[in-house]
Amino acid sequence: MGSKVKKSGAAAAEDLLETLGDFTSKENWDKFFTIRGTNDPFEWYAEWPYLRDPLLSHLPPNADGGDAAPQLLIPGCGNSRLSEHLYDAGYTGLTNIDFSKVVISDMLRRNVRLRPHMRWRVMDMTNMQLEDESFDAVIDKGGLDALMEPELGPKLGNQYLSEVKRVLKPGGKFLCLTLAESHVLGLLFSKFRLGWKMSVDSIPMKSSNKSSLQTFIVVVEKELSTSVHQITSLLQDSTLHCSSKQASGLHEALENENQLREKYTSSSHILYSPEDLQGELTKLSPGRRFQLTLGGQGCSIFTYHAVVLDAEEHFDSFTYHCGVFIVPKTRSREWLFFSEEGQWMVVRSSKAARLIMVLLDTSHIKASMDEIQKDLSPLVKQLAPAENENGAQIPFMMASEGIKERSIVHQVSSSLTGSIVVEDVVYENVDSEVSSIFPSRELVFRRLVFERAANLVQSEALLTDENSSTKLVSETERKKTNSSSKSRKSGSRRQSSEARNQFAVYHGYAASSYHTGIISGFMLISSYMESMTSSGKMVKAVIIGLGAGLLPMFLHGCIPFLEMEAVELDPAILDIAKDYFGFVEDNRLKVHVADGIQFVRDFASSAAGQIQENGTDSECIESPSNGSSTSHASVEARKVDIIIVDVDSSDPSSAMACPAPDFVEESFLETVRDKLSDQGLFVVNLVSRSQTIKDMVRLKMKKVFGHLFCLQLDEDVNEVHFALKSESCIEDSSFPEASLKLDKLFKFKHPEIGQNIINATKKIRLNTIKGGLFMSACFTHPTDSKRCLRSHHLTVMCTLPPQPMF
Repeated sequence: MGSKVKKSGAAAAEDLLETLGDFTSKENWDKFFTIRGTNDPFEWYAEWPYLRDPLLSHLPPNADGGDAAPQLLIPGCGNSRLSEHLYDAGYTGLTNIDFSKVVISDMLRRNVRLRPHMRWRVMDMTNMQLEDESFDAVIDKGGLDALMEPELGPKLGNQYLSEVKRVLKPGGKFLCLTLAESHVLGLLFSKFRLGWKMSVDSIPMKSSNKSSLQTFIVVVEKELSTSVHQITSLLQDSTLHCSSKQASGLHEALENENQLREKYTSSSHILYSPEDLQGELTKLSPGRRFQLTLGGQGCSIFTYHAVVLDAEEHFDSFTYHCGVFIVPKTRSREWLFFSEEGQWMVVRSSKAARLIMVLLDTSHIKASMDEIQKDLSPLVKQLAPAENENGAQIPFMMASEGIKERSIVHQVSSSLTGSIVVEDVVYENVDSEVSSIFPSRELVFRRLVFERAANLVQSEALLTDENSSTKLVSETERKKTNSSSKSRKSGSRRQSSEARNQFAVYHGYAASSYHTGIISGFMLISSYMESMTSSGKMVKAVIIGLGAGLLPMFLHGCIPFLEMEAVELDPAILDIAKDYFGFVEDNRLKVHVADGIQFVRDFASSAAGQIQENGTDSECIESPSNGSSTSHASVEARKVDIIIVDVDSSDPSSAMACPAPDFVEESFLETVRDKLSDQGLFVVNLVSRSQTIKDMVRLKMKKVFGHLFCLQLDEDVNEVHFALKSESCIEDSSFPEASLKLDKLFKFKHPEIGQNIINATKKIRLNTIKGGLFMSACFTHPTDSKRCLRSHHLTVMCTLPPQPMF
């Protein structure tokens, strides 16, 4: 209550109030009540006749007394007779507190016989020694105003209201009698914004009342929700006897607050502060989600954007009561962490009842993870639920690839793709079949990564010793590639030429599991492929999305009757494929630098031999199957047998990381269908964690193609979809025979590598629609909890070992 309020009452009261000086001083109040005495109660703002009806209308129904009586709390009770009047009105479950021992002693003596059930306790209202959720109502008569002296700031008022929120039961009410000064309303409105209903009314008083200031009653009701309600105004001009300045100030504050609350209810991206949430997160509430800001303003080194999520369902199998998941800057815009649907997936994977997801940004780029953890620890502690038994340690978690070593080989920026990185990595664990082939050394893999989606590994290849008998690239080709690399000025080389020359990319092993999955789908047309090769004809394939060129190079080595055209939009990618991944064109493998969708459309409308992009021509080529020569144009003029789409989306926040959305639009799918031969196969690598997106893609493909199959990989991340143009469909019972035919068509140096493809064919299932719902019998690889699985396209989230935070 400001200084203007002190001088607004009768002269006697005014003189006594002036002796206080500081309304927050216990010693001053002791002196005040000693001077005034017990038999001369001082009533703030309004007498009982004016308060009776407004107060009783908001209190819970009165019971017959005893344990069933509503429990009411009067903080800062002073020597007011308010509690005596309430007791006499039947509300016997009354507790009065005040930090003045003088007034509590006097009031206890005055009421001990007449009102034996009333309780009086010496207690600081900003630090109550009272149990949580123990009162049905808290009635404040000027207490908040007294704590909110403008020169003292909001600290004490904030502490007091936090205590009020804590001691109120769900459904309980805080009845605050106030003069509604702007700084008081500012705290009151913000403190009870989230999960509280609020109304404002005036206390009817006679116009002849000595005070020129109107008393108002603000009523807030505690809800078990996260809603933000508009403040209900019950003010009537006929009941207002205050100055125009006081009335206009109140109306302006109400209007501004309700406008702010409207924004909160209309936007899902409002960032709360811990102050907004204080007291609301003590209990777990399944399915609750908040976004908030943490830190800053002297309480931490950094400021953080965080999302608090309570698991949608509670099970006894939760590993952690509360956990912190840190998302690095490079991944903060990924759908998995950026979207609400993706965030709930992280919650389920974390095994935490409450997960605090912290998204880092550019302000944290120079900080180590240890510094981040130390800075975050006290901030997230206040967000942990009260049920965190025995102060259990809260673990930090983050995305992990299970990488033991990493070195950057090359980095370049492209105007189309952005920053591109070629890196060599050593994994903590590798697949057993490749370990058995190369048991003598630690295996190194070369990866192509786009910075716009750092976890989306575009391509991955096994590196072998240059002297190994398994190397595919000849010494002449390697030298040619290295020479080409040295001649390029763009980008940066962080690995020495000597170190690079020790290894060569081995194209005889498909390191990416989704490549294995794509090839396994050839089983669906293995009879057709067998008939083509037996008649001396080539099988024609178009691959949209070159990446590092590993899929076409692998197919080139194991299917000698396959003729491929790869399409890549970004010429920088083609350069990288040649310089760092041993990609080589020949008469069976050509690359077009072009837009993939337009490339297929042009093929569909005219002979592709008329299309000549960078480095392509129409020269005669020799078919290795029968030695005959034919024109390039005439080969391309006939329809394509296999079309593969393996391109990523340029928007990392999209729910579909692969392919780009245009490649699953109905118009493009129809173009693909028209271009395919009668027995043709269409393959799409789909990367999405959203079930809605997956179903949408399947339905679009099902609408265009008669028969759709699916192979699901890597913990629901990658799905490879296969569509057949033919009206007749291969039956499940024919899969074993078709797999055997495919196996015979392969030419592998290491048969065990081909066995992975054959094993994958056993997991392909037909997709059907029943009753308007999409029914998928896709296979999911089992999770090995002892190792960090990697999905080559989206790294599987793993938890770091729990670390003590406090």
